[in-house]
Amino acid sequence: MNTQLAELAKNFDVSLRGALSALATLLICLLAVRIVTKAARRLLSRSKLDVRMQKYLLSAIKAVLYLITAIIVIGSLGIDMTSLVALLSVASLGITLAAEDILANIAGGLVILSSRPFTIGDYIEVSGVSGTVEEISLNHTKLTTPDGLLVMLPNKTLADSQMTNYTALGQRRITQVVSASYQDAADTVKAACQSAIGKTPGVLPDPAPAVYVTKYGESAIEYTIYCWASTADYWAAKFSLSENLRPAFEEFGVTMTYNHLNVHLVDSGS
Repeated sequence: MNTQLAELAKNFDVSLRGALSALATLLICLLAVRIVTKAARRLLSRSKLDVRMQKYLLSAIKAVLYLITAIIVIGSLGIDMTSLVALLSVASLGITLAAEDILANIAGGLVILSSRPFTIGDYIEVSGVSGTVEEISLNHTKLTTPDGLLVMLPNKTLADSQMTNYTALGQRRITQVVSASYQDAADTVKAACQSAIGKTPGVLPDPAPAVYVTKYGESAIEYTIYCWASTADYWAAKFSLSENLRPAFEEFGVTMTYNHLNVHLVDSGS
């Protein structure tokens, strides 16, 4: 009886020591996690990464550190980790295969946040969709189209497709095509176009506006106007220029042509 009690007391002492050792290991690991997390936060704050990218990276670092902590503490309790690691490997493989598209979108989101091809407020076009960027998350990006629609694009699509950013350079070129009669001198037509440009608010003086003859059509000469506006003034300037061209043509006596059909009746006689 005394021998059994002594053995039980010995086992309890060993278990208590193991528990205390595991607790001490846990406290040390948590302290290490806190120190490493604080150092990582400081390093990330000094980098040029996007604030959201810093947040996601810090969360990933924390998750990895806590996973390592759990493995170390479980190992200190004398539990065989071989089976657990194998189980986690199989589970992670299954999760990866099941969430392939989600992981691809997350990878695309990380690429977007790190490379910054666009930011919130930029006007972009991708995969036939254009709009203003309203939100960038790890999984998708929200765009508001000019006609008031909200479009959610997967980040995988944005990362893999050709994308045009109309805002990044701060200004956009306005291209306007007009036609005039063959009877009107080219210099007169160009002067009328320049007059319309001068009356259009928002058009930038540099680069200087230009007007070129671009095509000789069947019944009219085609002229192309090039001028620049800031991104914020682009649409207003573009529409205003279109409105100013007709009165400018009338002022300079330029005929604004349009397609028409002439029908000639021939009297064959009797």
